[in-house]
Amino acid sequence: MSAGKKVIIGVAVIAVLVIALYSFFAGNYNRFVKMDVAIKAAWSQVENQLQRRYDLIPNLVETVKGYAKQEKDVLVEVTNARSKVGGAGTVPDKIAANNELSGALSRLMVVVERYPDLKSNQNFMKLQDELAGTENRIAVERMRYNDAVKIYNQAIRTFPANFIAGMFGFREAAFFEAPKEAKAAPQVKF
Repeated sequence: MSAGKKVIIGVAVIAVLVIALYSFFAGNYNRFVKMDVAIKAAWSQVENQLQRRYDLIPNLVETVKGYAKQEKDVLVEVTNARSKVGGAGTVPDKIAANNELSGALSRLMVVVERYPDLKSNQNFMKLQDELAGTENRIAVERMRYNDAVKIYNQAIRTFPANFIAGMFGFREAAFFEAPKEAKAAPQVKF
């Protein structure tokens, strides 16, 4: 084999290796970017539903206030939890604030059970249905968000893609987790 052919073969091998490495790095990097965007889009849907709930709460609280004046502590707790949701900045802070709000709303629903007249009020029933529907939507969007986080976290931790993830600063995303209090059923007392 002539020296010219050896050079051409050597250059071709190097070119194939360079193209393969570029494809590996670019492909994984682009895949991580797409997954990161998917997580952000899923979180936006969670926030959309959380905002819907946030907007419904003042109406629900005002309706309950008319019937349950002596239950101020629960109403104040819901209002304070709602304020924390409005002030949360990071995803983990938003998760914690919304978990607190979920607990406060559960206690509010227990209070509602004590007032039969309130339960028969059309406005309250409509608000309660809206809130229940919103809670279901939130649950679906949380699930979709957690699915996107799971796929992304698995991708950035698997070999050999984990090297690329580390090089470009891709970090694990936080799951939306229920607080410990959510595992206990609310107590209904009459």
